[in-house]
Amino acid sequence: MFKPRLLAAVTGLALLLATTVAHAEDVYVFAAASATNALNDIGEMFASRGFGTLKASYASSSTLAKQVEQGAPAQVFLSADPQWMDYLAGKKLIVADSRVNLLGNVLVVIAPADSKQGPLTIDKTTDWAKLLGDGRLSTGDPDHVPVGLYARQAFEKLGQWTVVEPKLARAESVRAAMALVERGEAPLGIVYATDAQVSKKVKVVGTIPADLHDPVVYPVALIAGHDSAAARAFLQFLQSAEAKAVFVKYGFKLN
Repeated sequence: MFKPRLLAAVTGLALLLATTVAHAEDVYVFAAASATNALNDIGEMFASRGFGTLKASYASSSTLAKQVEQGAPAQVFLSADPQWMDYLAGKKLIVADSRVNLLGNVLVVIAPADSKQGPLTIDKTTDWAKLLGDGRLSTGDPDHVPVGLYARQAFEKLGQWTVVEPKLARAESVRAAMALVERGEAPLGIVYATDAQVSKKVKVVGTIPADLHDPVVYPVALIAGHDSAAARAFLQFLQSAEAKAVFVKYGFKLN
């Protein structure tokens, strides 16, 4: 049986927690599509502690950056490359001292899970025309989607861009690129290792050497003019040991 003082303490704590949850704010986060699974898990952890509720929008970093520029009510932006964070910084749309390079990733070549395609070595001798045949290579649109930008850098360094470019299936995001391979609409695709890890419909058949492109870096920052205590708390939570463990679970590298 509870003693009166202990019962009062427990009741008081319960009321305090209930009040905290009741006043918890929504946190509007715009994040690269490749971070979907990890951020959903982290958002649940954040909410379970009464800090706030994650309201996430996932898409290509370029699409999200343009939406922020147009006044979308994002409070935190997680980009899959520094370029689109720099874009917003140049327009003074982020809180400069909040910016942190949070994560890293790896580019991989995928094929449908039931494909007969064997392991590939990616170098100057890789015959992409033969590998693709009449099919296309699915990846993010290299004109603006980060995974496609990284892929283009790799092919240009290998001297194979002119061969590959006409064979591209230009997707609006890395998850859209993976979906084409999952459905068998493209025999090969280039996505992040973290994307391939969460799909049972594709298999990794090759890795793009890291020295062929800029480092894959995910910067995160607060959006200027939309700052709040809950947004700052979420930004800090993303850097906690708990959140980092989730990112590692999904295959991200920690910076």
